[in-house]
Amino acid sequence: MSQVIAVSRHANYSFSKPNAASITLLAGLGVAGDIHAGELVKHRSRVARDPTVPNLRQVHLLHAELFDELAAKGFSLTPGAIGENVTTRGLDLLALPQGTLLRLGAEALLRVTGLRNPCLQLDRFAPGLMAATLDRTPDGKLVRKAGIMAVVVQGGEVRPGDPLTVTLPEGPTLPLEPV
Repeated sequence: MSQVIAVSRHANYSFSKPNAASITLLAGLGVAGDIHAGELVKHRSRVARDPTVPNLRQVHLLHAELFDELAAKGFSLTPGAIGENVTTRGLDLLALPQGTLLRLGAEALLRVTGLRNPCLQLDRFAPGLMAATLDRTPDGKLVRKAGIMAVVVQGGEVRPGDPLTVTLPEGPTLPLEPV
């Protein structure tokens, strides 16, 4: 069963986000009380490039299975440590196509927009972490493992233990790309 195992938010720019008992997702905005909530881009590097671009990174989801993989490489991470809002278990987030709908709990609905592109902040948090979240396919294609990004289609409360259900887009699909 796919489920939410932790939820996190931070009102200020900070790499890590503290866990919460619940978060409120707001349609078209993101996580209530989180610095990255808003209709337009909020990530500082993106704001510097063009502050008028729609925010396709309202909610950051990360699969807890990555923590297991990174632990085998000597990294000890906990939910929220690398900035995600929702930590999941039991779903291969990276394999989802663009436009996938994710129902979290009874009400909240997200639309997957793309991949989180690992950045140097990971190395500032733990040296070597950025490289550990990257891989290559046998044919040399770069694999980014630092989670996925989504926008809020329908708001609602999300708590650890909430079920996570997937609705794939109809018709041809596109793989996730960094957003």
